[in-house]
Amino acid sequence: MDRDKPGALWLLVRVFLPFAFVYFLSYIVRGVNAVIFPYLERDVGVTAADLGLLTSAFFLFFAACQPVLGVALDRYGPRRLQTTLMVVAALGSALFALASSLPQLVLARGLIGLGFAGGLMAAMKAITLWYPPRRWGLVTGFHMMAGGAGSMAATLPVEWSLSVVSWQGLFFWLAGISLFGALLLHVAVPDRTPSGRNGSLADQFRITGAILTDGFYWRLQPLLCLQQLAFIGCITLWMGPWLRDVAGIIDKASRADILLYATAAMTLGFAVSGVIAEFLRRWGIDDFVSSSVASLLFALVTGWLAFLPPANPIVPWMLFGFLGAYPIQYFPVIMAAFPPDFAGRVSTSVNLLVFVVIFAGQWAMGKVVELWPPTSTGYARDGYTWAFGALFILQLAALLWLLVSPGRPAVRRARAVAD
Repeated sequence: MDRDKPGALWLLVRVFLPFAFVYFLSYIVRGVNAVIFPYLERDVGVTAADLGLLTSAFFLFFAACQPVLGVALDRYGPRRLQTTLMVVAALGSALFALASSLPQLVLARGLIGLGFAGGLMAAMKAITLWYPPRRWGLVTGFHMMAGGAGSMAATLPVEWSLSVVSWQGLFFWLAGISLFGALLLHVAVPDRTPSGRNGSLADQFRITGAILTDGFYWRLQPLLCLQQLAFIGCITLWMGPWLRDVAGIIDKASRADILLYATAAMTLGFAVSGVIAEFLRRWGIDDFVSSSVASLLFALVTGWLAFLPPANPIVPWMLFGFLGAYPIQYFPVIMAAFPPDFAGRVSTSVNLLVFVVIFAGQWAMGKVVELWPPTSTGYARDGYTWAFGALFILQLAALLWLLVSPGRPAVRRARAVAD
């Protein structure tokens, strides 16, 4: 077989599935706090603000390494880098299981975040190395579906596992599975040398600086940051407490059921986002427009949950999961605006600010929720109204900026994407 033009099955087994497995695992670890938070409250004595800090520590370490990660992906390739990072994720998971205080938990959670920092970016770099540009959006959507499946696994299956093992035992299992992920990447994925090795490290970091000051980057970035704060912040943490304190669902298994429904809708959204985007392109509606409409609808659902929470929360949370998944199609848009050799640095530059905002925003949401006196079962409903309401208003402001900003792609590759 011509290795420059591998077949679909070869790409599926040797490239797509190994990176998809790692991404599946990363979403389990991201979302597990939405289920185990009562155990952390009981065993470690964490508060709402502590939960926000603890969960967002994953994203702080995640964000901090993005500039270096982008250069490393373009210089050394996704296989070698992500294999190494998975060993770090295994170490962090083991330390989390051994932790007995909030600082220890935060440090361990941060190491887990560092280990999974390349879960999406390494896969996107591999996609640009092995797949033709016209398939980037479609394959990215399917890759994100693996993350959605991981979020589903972090709900009812995790709740069930806690009837068999302690939360500490669960994290020891996650450490072992992370090591298996490192082995899978090392054995299965072929090593293709990226073309971004040319030039000094200083030159390559200067390219990151150019991306971070690009007008089109800053046209998209505010919306991406705030939409992902609402989406990831709630799916990975605040949805669970909201169901207990606003919807009044005290039973942990019932909360896990609704978390499962929402993450199933998210998984479906990831799976069909690329298919829908490809269909709409045939009708002259580009990815920028379709992603922006999906972002508006997502913001409206956030406002629904903030100001008009229904008695039965299943439908709005399923819409939240489905619509929140679609804006991943912004990533091929922004990557196509720069030369392909910059793919790793473009994707990690986007992630840099996104996850800084998620870190600060998740923590801030906990602070807002704690402003009202706690109830007998958890936190006051008004705190969630203000926290979710702020997310709604900020997303509307970012959508307005998207409409009026003059930023345009500096380098257009639409023809290559269409070929």
